[in-house]
Amino acid sequence: MGRSTYIGIAAAFAFSSFAFRFFFKPHQHHQPSRLFTVQELSLYNGTDEQLPIFLGILGSVFDVTKGKSHYGVGGAYNHFAGRDASRAFVSGNFTGDGLTDTLRGLSSSEVKSVVEWRDFFLKTYTFVGRLVGRYYDFRGMPTKYLKNAEAKAARGAQLLEKQKREEEKIPNCNSKWSQHEGGEVWCDDGYPRLMQRPLEIALTGKMSKRCVCLKEDELQQSGLEVYEGCDYHAKACKV
Repeated sequence: MGRSTYIGIAAAFAFSSFAFRFFFKPHQHHQPSRLFTVQELSLYNGTDEQLPIFLGILGSVFDVTKGKSHYGVGGAYNHFAGRDASRAFVSGNFTGDGLTDTLRGLSSSEVKSVVEWRDFFLKTYTFVGRLVGRYYDFRGMPTKYLKNAEAKAARGAQLLEKQKREEEKIPNCNSKWSQHEGGEVWCDDGYPRLMQRPLEIALTGKMSKRCVCLKEDELQQSGLEVYEGCDYHAKACKV
């Protein structure tokens, strides 16, 4: 092999290596996500027009500047800007103590909703970093609070699916409502009854009921209620 051939091969190899590094940058070379303190995040609340608008949820921080009409000063959701107000995403309390990141006392279905809100921001806005505190430590690693929240949300999803399967076994009542006539429930086959949702306490911390259609031989089950003012064997009831 001649010297010129060797030089040509070496040059081609060098160019190929450069091209690979230039056009196919390995993912691990990306800059690590930024870590924010509560004080640093508060600067990005939309009051300084020279800065982007950030918000946090479950410790993840997102750039929501493209939604400035909503999250900027005067926007309907400006109370979320510059802070992690995870709880308010489901509580609806946008003042004082309501604008907090703690999920203490929330039901599994409510925690599930908060996690779904975080996933919405992941899909819709740009993730820019993590907030050091309740959900991430000073190294940016998830804390037990984040792991517990995600586990509780997963349990909520499992319970909802189980409740859905159980309720599919018993048909719901038909219903309608109008301003002039009020509400009405009825069954094409069977009799309307109020039935408790057995998994509701685990899901929401409260007990709720739904209207179901039952056959004659099913009316003796415990936990059933006849609608007030409705005949025992009526197929339709005013509510």
